[in-house]
Amino acid sequence: MNSFAATTVAHPNIALIKYWGNLDDEWNIPANSSLSMTLGKLWTQVRLVADQQLDRDLLRIDGAIASPEAQARVSQFLDQIRRLSGKAFFCRIESSSNFPRGSGIASSAAAFAALALAAARVFGLSTEPQELSRLARLGSGSACRSIFGGFVEWIGGQDHRSSYAVPIAPPQHWELVDCVAVVSTAHKAVSSRAGHRLAKTSPLQPCRVQSAPQRLEACRRAILERDFELLTQVVELDSNLMHSVMMTSQPPLFYWQAETLGIMELVRQWRSEGAAVCYTIDAGPNVHVLTLADQAERVREKLSQINGVQTVIVAPVGEGASFVEG
Repeated sequence: MNSFAATTVAHPNIALIKYWGNLDDEWNIPANSSLSMTLGKLWTQVRLVADQQLDRDLLRIDGAIASPEAQARVSQFLDQIRRLSGKAFFCRIESSSNFPRGSGIASSAAAFAALALAAARVFGLSTEPQELSRLARLGSGSACRSIFGGFVEWIGGQDHRSSYAVPIAPPQHWELVDCVAVVSTAHKAVSSRAGHRLAKTSPLQPCRVQSAPQRLEACRRAILERDFELLTQVVELDSNLMHSVMMTSQPPLFYWQAETLGIMELVRQWRSEGAAVCYTIDAGPNVHVLTLADQAERVREKLSQINGVQTVIVAPVGEGASFVEG
């Protein structure tokens, strides 16, 4: 074999019940199960070319040679693929995205979901969705959810075999829209991967983990019954709890900025005035404002008028990872 290639696309997801902290950092076994919505219109495309002539993996992101840290992370993931497949060749990887990376919009989830699908084809591994979910998790925990479209639950499990994601409702089940108020596109100083390792240093993490199953059950019910009021209650609580853990870790992590807090307050105000809106925030300063499809344009307009908001990204519920043919 001289070369073999696959091109794939995957979408980020927004966690409604958050993943933060691991039982096992090496295998990305989470401290609690989580639940997400896959984001349409936002994508990462990966082209993977395997070639026996290479002596190391080569990664380019958005046309530029990747940082040593990114190169190392992808090579470590592909090392696991090589062990699983028994094939030792190295790869060229080209990755491109249409949304900001490293700023709390789950860029790693989309990238590793796409990479897992491409690698499974190139290295001859199973492309069965549950197997792909386990595989993607090895690169980025939340990537296991981006294998699927719609609304997705990550069953935390205790080991590699028992930790994988499953879809709970298809994209067309509920026309929710995520309006992402982008206040910064800068890479965060502390990555999510590093933050997960700090979670256990917070005295609040055990309480958050212990109560997570109740929030997950409420969120699952809200989605299945299309109950926006219940969704609001549980999603905002869960987001606040995760950031409370971050802020009380050692050292503390403060991803919020002044603009973040201002948007959170405005969302609560708009809700009191009758709008169907709620917020959730991943590991970054940008605010995901969830709303119903018929209110999305109005929410986008209001967010774009806020001082400090650079842009508003609008994402409906999206599909799972897939191959790009041709």
